[in-house]
Amino acid sequence: MKTILLIEDNFEMRENTTEILELAGYKVTAAENGKIGVDVALKLVPDLIICDVMMPELDGYGVLHILSKNSKTAGIPFVFLTAKAEKEDFRKGMNLGADDYITKPFNDVELLDAIETRFRKTDLLKKEFSRNIEGLNEFINKAESFDELIKLTGDRKCKFYKKKDLIFSEGNHPGGVYFINTGKVKTFKSNEDGKEYITGLYKEGDFIGYTAVLEDSKFTESAAVLDEAEICIIQRQDFLTLLYSNREVSNKFIKLLADDLVEKEERLLSLAYNSVRKRVAEALLMLRNRYKSENNEDFSIHISREDLSNIVGTATESLIRTLSDFKDEGLIELKAGQVKIIDVRKLEHMKF
Repeated sequence: MKTILLIEDNFEMRENTTEILELAGYKVTAAENGKIGVDVALKLVPDLIICDVMMPELDGYGVLHILSKNSKTAGIPFVFLTAKAEKEDFRKGMNLGADDYITKPFNDVELLDAIETRFRKTDLLKKEFSRNIEGLNEFINKAESFDELIKLTGDRKCKFYKKKDLIFSEGNHPGGVYFINTGKVKTFKSNEDGKEYITGLYKEGDFIGYTAVLEDSKFTESAAVLDEAEICIIQRQDFLTLLYSNREVSNKFIKLLADDLVEKEERLLSLAYNSVRKRVAEALLMLRNRYKSENNEDFSIHISREDLSNIVGTATESLIRTLSDFKDEGLIELKAGQVKIIDVRKLEHMKF
């Protein structure tokens, strides 16, 4: 049963709306003003919020502003109830991130239709799409039908890259966001001596380059192919249209960005404080977790010693010595340039 939070200061309107929603099979919690509504939303985390605009204590715009800043409630569909139908009010609400408006007076059919439509749209965007170009197109096609989004171009250009090919370079302006349809990709920064530091590792189904698009800035790192790869580009304006016109889509990319930043921060801390042995163990486990498929128990890591040393942040010679030690200790096998982890548990224990 889906839960709905109704925030409405008018007693009669609150009671009548609650009755309609409960008869339709929803579980309803009511709040008589905006301040109480915010507290209830943070504790309850409902599936949908219906909120009056004009209220004492805290109006509907204030409620939406506060909840949109909290990670627990930012993704909850938000529908305004208002007796005002001027365009300025609609624009203000939508700019703040509202998903819909219901104008008073309304009947039960109008109310329930609006709610059911919103739930259908939210459920579609929660659906797990295949992490390939077909899944990307399906995701975008579903999203672009919502809220009369501007039609995105159907010509998402894809390009095949060979190993070591550069996808984009630090200091250049982004033309769009890159989607990895197949293959493996690294992002990296280079110092004045040309020494690389690998900042991220990505596989099929991942997006790269979106931070520069969001910040309207130049790339702060470069991206190159580790294996042969097919990379598709979503044009900058298409990506921004999709992102800023739909709150559920923006939440997905905000989560991607947050996860990416946390991972990079953890790697920087590791470089600062951990020994080479610990860093090599962490790098091997990270590569295994990122690239191993569920049905491939005989997985081996295929990466050049140079790239692996750039992930670890040590000289190639030091990396080779450490890998040799791990082999002698029965932790890994080395064969034809590939690394196969034999004892995952001991490597994981080495991290601590």
